[in-house]
Amino acid sequence: MPTISHVRDSINIPMDVQEYQTFVEENLSLIYRYMYSKVRNREDAEDLTSQIFLKVVSKIDLSHSRQRVQQWLFLIARTTIADYWRDHYRHPSSSLDELLETGWEVTMREEPKATNSHAADRVQRILRALPQRYR
Repeated sequence: MPTISHVRDSINIPMDVQEYQTFVEENLSLIYRYMYSKVRNREDAEDLTSQIFLKVVSKIDLSHSRQRVQQWLFLIARTTIADYWRDHYRHPSSSLDELLETGWEVTMREEPKATNSHAADRVQRILRALPQRYR
């Protein structure tokens, strides 16, 4: 789970540090659990939670009621999770294990051999001509 230092270390907090730290302590686990319930992946949930608090820090107004601030925070969380899924489906990725389970086979390609021995000889001559400190 992301820690307060994850969030605090990556930004300049424009408000009272203690006030923001209290805000994060009160809401970090709530947001993390919400994100985890949506993505079911610890690393992604941590990243998304950090993103949310980074978005919030510059715009937060802690003078509002706690309930109103939490509603606003969860609105940001819902928007962030929507962006995450939109990007996820726009650029799908698969793990190698998933691909292998579905029957995808790895084919090993041979490295292309030097097609021109003259080019290799020329490169070797150029390298030998370099001063020792550049080799």
